[in-house]
Amino acid sequence: MKLEELRKDMVAAMKAKDKERKDSISSLIAAVKKVAIDEGCREDVPEELVDRVILKELKSVKEQVDTCPADRSDLLEGYQKRYNVIMEYAPKQMSEEEVRAFITEKFAEVVATKNKGQIMKCVMAELKGKADGKVINQVVAQLCQ
Repeated sequence: MKLEELRKDMVAAMKAKDKERKDSISSLIAAVKKVAIDEGCREDVPEELVDRVILKELKSVKEQVDTCPADRSDLLEGYQKRYNVIMEYAPKQMSEEEVRAFITEKFAEVVATKNKGQIMKCVMAELKGKADGKVINQVVAQLCQ
């Protein structure tokens, strides 16, 4: 995802007077800019950085949805709408089957050791941002049994 695409979508949401969508995209842009400044690439923001920030924001909004009290339906609805908007921009994540196939194919010699820590170290370096860490952890745990 390019930062410019986010900006265009934010302008489109403003023109459509869709305040919730505009606010969600605006918060994504702000988070991307902050990380870009922190990492020293303010002018030319790489797509990898944008994707990484989107996944981080998605995770935090998902946490808000999960921890929101059930009696606060107004808050929950707002969080859910924000989650849905951010989900549109999130890069596609690998499924559990794809992760299992990737690990058994590419890391067969490491999996044979049944050392979960060593396997996770190798696999996370390759799959960071491509698959959810919880899914990877579950697959590795199953392979180590």
